[in-house]
Amino acid sequence: MNTMALTLEVRNLLNEAAQWHVLELLFQCPSAEWRRRILELRPECKHEQLTLAIDIALEIASEGAYHSIMGPGGPAPAREASYIDTMQLGYLMSELNAIYDAFGFHPETFEIVDHVSVQAGFMGFLRLKEAFALSAQQDEQAALVRDCAAEFLRGHISHIGEPLCAALEACGYDYLVLAGKVLLSLTGPAEKRVFEILDQGTDAWTEDSLEGCGTI
Repeated sequence: MNTMALTLEVRNLLNEAAQWHVLELLFQCPSAEWRRRILELRPECKHEQLTLAIDIALEIASEGAYHSIMGPGGPAPAREASYIDTMQLGYLMSELNAIYDAFGFHPETFEIVDHVSVQAGFMGFLRLKEAFALSAQQDEQAALVRDCAAEFLRGHISHIGEPLCAALEACGYDYLVLAGKVLLSLTGPAEKRVFEILDQGTDAWTEDSLEGCGTI
């Protein structure tokens, strides 16, 4: 791969990482620290819908509204566990922790590991790792991270994208509606509709498949 092509690919990965990290913040509960972080990230985001979502969020986002929509018992659950019915909760938590640990991903958040904001943050983290590997001309490690990211997208966060987007649209809270639409554009539709899933493909994340996925 020539230097110009590599630079373009790295730039695209950095742009995608910024999108995932913006989604991570948009799906978190608003706070003073949240506002500081999202303002710092805004210049890095080149996605029109996400920058609009940031601007709207800075005007209207509130802790109360967030909890009423995405909190426990709200109409738009933020956790993967809310959208699958064939995997035991303990297994899901164990699997996600194993994946995060394999990559050295330890987010500073109070949210549980299957929360959409944590999973979006992990996707951003993987895109940054892939960009770093490509910049260092570590093609095999970059390919490994890319493959693992694709599997995580398919095997976990894609369970959330479609139903969460629909639920947020029904709620009509503008910045979360936009965030949901962007999330769905990145995940694509769920492979099978919620509560009709016959096989979650949980065997894909075995110890063998995680070998070599550690910190680059």
